[in-house]
Amino acid sequence: MIRPSLRSLGLTAFASILAMTTALGHVQVMAAPVEIKAAPVSELVKAVNIPYSAFTLKNGLRVIVHTDRKAPVVAVSVWYNVGSKHEPKGKTGFAHLFEHLMFNGSENASGDFFEPLQQVGATDFNGTTWFDRTNYFETVPTPALDVALFLESDRMGHLLGAVTQEKLDNQRGVVQNEKRQGDNQPYGLVEYAQLEGLLPEGHPYHHSTIGSMADLDSASLEDVKNWFRASYGPNNAVLVLAGDIDEATAKAKVEKWFGDIPKGAAVAPVKVDIPTLSARKELVMKDRVAQTRLYRYWAVPGLDSADRIPLDMAAGVLGGLSSSRLDNILVRDEQLAVRVSAELQTFAQLSFFEISVDVKPGVDAELVSKRLDAIVADYIAKGPTADEVARVATRHIASTISGLESVGGFSGKATQLAEGALYLNDPEAYKKELDAFATTSPAQVTRAMGKWLTRPVFAISVVPGPRDAYKEAGSAGGERAGITSGPALYLDAAEADAIAAGLPLTAVDRSQLPPVGDITNIDFPAVETITLSNGVKVHFARRTAVPVVRLSLSFNAGHASDGKGRLGVHSLMLAAMDEGTKTLSDVEIAEAQERLGASITLNGSMDRTVVGLSALSANLDPSLDLLADIVKNPAFEEKAVTRVRNQRLAAIAQELTQPQAIASRTLSTAIFGVDHPYGRPSSGNGTADVVSTLSPADLSAFHDAWIRPDKLEIFVVGDTTLADIKAKLETRFGQWKAPSTAAGEKSFTSAIPIATPRIILVNRPQSPQSVIYAGEVLKASGTDDLLTLTQANEVLGGSFLSRINMDLRETKGWSYGVRSAISRYENQVPFIVIAPVQADRTGDSITALRTQMMEFLGVKGVTPEELKLTINGSVRELAGSFETSEAVLGQIRSDALYKRPFDYIETVAGKLGGLDAKALDSSARNLIQPDKLVWVVVGDKEKVLPQLTGLGLPIEVVDAPK
Repeated sequence: MIRPSLRSLGLTAFASILAMTTALGHVQVMAAPVEIKAAPVSELVKAVNIPYSAFTLKNGLRVIVHTDRKAPVVAVSVWYNVGSKHEPKGKTGFAHLFEHLMFNGSENASGDFFEPLQQVGATDFNGTTWFDRTNYFETVPTPALDVALFLESDRMGHLLGAVTQEKLDNQRGVVQNEKRQGDNQPYGLVEYAQLEGLLPEGHPYHHSTIGSMADLDSASLEDVKNWFRASYGPNNAVLVLAGDIDEATAKAKVEKWFGDIPKGAAVAPVKVDIPTLSARKELVMKDRVAQTRLYRYWAVPGLDSADRIPLDMAAGVLGGLSSSRLDNILVRDEQLAVRVSAELQTFAQLSFFEISVDVKPGVDAELVSKRLDAIVADYIAKGPTADEVARVATRHIASTISGLESVGGFSGKATQLAEGALYLNDPEAYKKELDAFATTSPAQVTRAMGKWLTRPVFAISVVPGPRDAYKEAGSAGGERAGITSGPALYLDAAEADAIAAGLPLTAVDRSQLPPVGDITNIDFPAVETITLSNGVKVHFARRTAVPVVRLSLSFNAGHASDGKGRLGVHSLMLAAMDEGTKTLSDVEIAEAQERLGASITLNGSMDRTVVGLSALSANLDPSLDLLADIVKNPAFEEKAVTRVRNQRLAAIAQELTQPQAIASRTLSTAIFGVDHPYGRPSSGNGTADVVSTLSPADLSAFHDAWIRPDKLEIFVVGDTTLADIKAKLETRFGQWKAPSTAAGEKSFTSAIPIATPRIILVNRPQSPQSVIYAGEVLKASGTDDLLTLTQANEVLGGSFLSRINMDLRETKGWSYGVRSAISRYENQVPFIVIAPVQADRTGDSITALRTQMMEFLGVKGVTPEELKLTINGSVRELAGSFETSEAVLGQIRSDALYKRPFDYIETVAGKLGGLDAKALDSSARNLIQPDKLVWVVVGDKEKVLPQLTGLGLPIEVVDAPK
């Protein structure tokens, strides 16, 4: 899997959590900026610290240990100094290919690594490859740490005997489908053009991380093994252990599992220049997109440059803040664009300064292009204001603080330490960055822009039209043998015996996985409930790991509250609520959030409308003031509504170019019917014919009907007390009275259509991949006890190791990932299957999915091995599932929605322990009827239709919506 650089979530944002949370104090939200008298951030930053210890094994493996005892889990994070920039010509894509191969069995752990990880209850586990590095990470219960270290050390030191031609061929197929999945998206080919046009041939960052399919197809097994020998030694890696562990324990365990691995070859440093174009370069690309998108790119310095932080702040002011220059000018004032962004994508030795603008439909793109260049030129010349720089810094702090509540994952403390060690040879590099971040001035930002952004730009325009000539990913043609009723093994018995005969001696017994110690049941935070004067219930759980309070105002509305023929009112109303109140403008609201380090979000699920707040504890009062004003006093001013309506219409048009969105829209209507509250797009965006007619009065009336205290329930988790939050909420929401108009009511009386099995083929020409959705409405509601059914679905399609994913991805190599889900709507539950597959295997994939489901629900039910894997994983993962306040908040909201007690999660382990295979089989067979599924295929009719005619199902062919 390829992931974006974690630098955007990284050390720069940490600036001064302690400084801001103690110094900002209580700030009144006013129409004009408020001067915050705080102690100098540069002084307070010195107190920010992630304590750690470090040691190095004789083989060169660097180990960093951070102790955090708040939960009985340990994050294991292994970072290798090898990425796509290290690949020579003719071997592009090798680093990413090895990320896949290293998940698929080693000499002493011959199956997919996800199996033992799931068995022990690992959370936050994944692997990523990018230009500079490859990393693997998982968070495991403390008694399972030895299992994680066994697996990581075995793939580091004992991998090559398990790399076979069959496995290589299979994973090439998976990678090709990963490429197809990305390429199939609107604007999906831009990255290739960006790298090709901005960097010269032979530059280490010139090629995409996913690499050349021709290079991968031509690679021999020995080529691949030699790449591993040259790149993955312990002396080229950093191991971080963060969580419920200390240095002494870590030393003993790491020496035990990694100490026998010999030192590898030294990896030579890569020389990277920052290229400058000789003149402005323009490129026009055609794609099946809804709006013209303008891009601007510059290659600029990387992580170790003094100009990086000023350039990062420059991007934030230009197009990163909600109140950014481009937002205010192009979107709000002149209304020439519907979406803008600017960011610095930072890597170790080079960065990309990127701007993108989605042109408003009907507006001349050339005019917008010229206006964009004029705005950027003026900004580069004059620079940002001190207030803009301060707001960017505060936004970074607030966005990072929640990540630091976790020990692992994509942005936790293990990541912070590993990045500093790997890229700068200094786990405490963040301290130097914090000092630089705290003292960056507007003048420094202006100088950095003048130095780097006055150089020639690479400008790309993507315009609507048939996609230009496109080279499809090849087909490796390798299929893996073996059964799929259980986790598929890459090594059959004969291969395992052959490998065992030639294994090198190891210093530790690797004949079996280490035992897992006793894992205690989860101790979920106590949830206290009080009632405000007007009857609104408040549910509170205290968490003090970070100085943040998270709050959700949950209204019983959601997308299902849109009336018949009124699809999109709810979504547009939400989008307009924070675009101005009776006392604050849209810009003032955005700036207030940025100054406070607060984030107010307005979102809808199918059953609930949630207005969320994440606030620094010290700024909770003014943040709540702002929240209350947005919720209770939206202005719905004509100009703002017109602008938001145009943006929503553009979003709907964009949605209708995305294959997954098209499939989802088509399926929901097919299985629920057009009149049912759930027979609508799950995005909630609605339809253009409705949204185009909505007026401010419509939105105001909808707000009065649904956003009101008699529809409200409040959930709070974080660094405060029940008494304190009760007083604050009573002041702001306890006296709120419902309007005299009637409250809205959802009606679920519309009959669900009788299931008519068929295939609906939505013609989307030039699709390198077909997106398959299948679904049916089950005779169950979200408030039913669905624990047994969800466990059965884990076996069928709910996890990486599920039958349908292992078959189509790992055995056949036709997909990057396949899954099934129980969509837990409050009143009626659908069963959904999602399978993006290579276009030439569409018909075969539907046949395989139908076969797998019929067998699972028939003669090949849950096996003892599958039961053990699923139950063990579900029970043991509880320890690491609620490390963050966000996870706790989500759980108590779910408990309220599904009418469960707030200690429900503490009873889950006992319930799961009482399940057997018969119970799982019975639950699935009683509810899921695979012969009643409606199938939706979004793909190229010319390629796909001939594959569907022999499947024995009626076929409807429709054009992609416009």
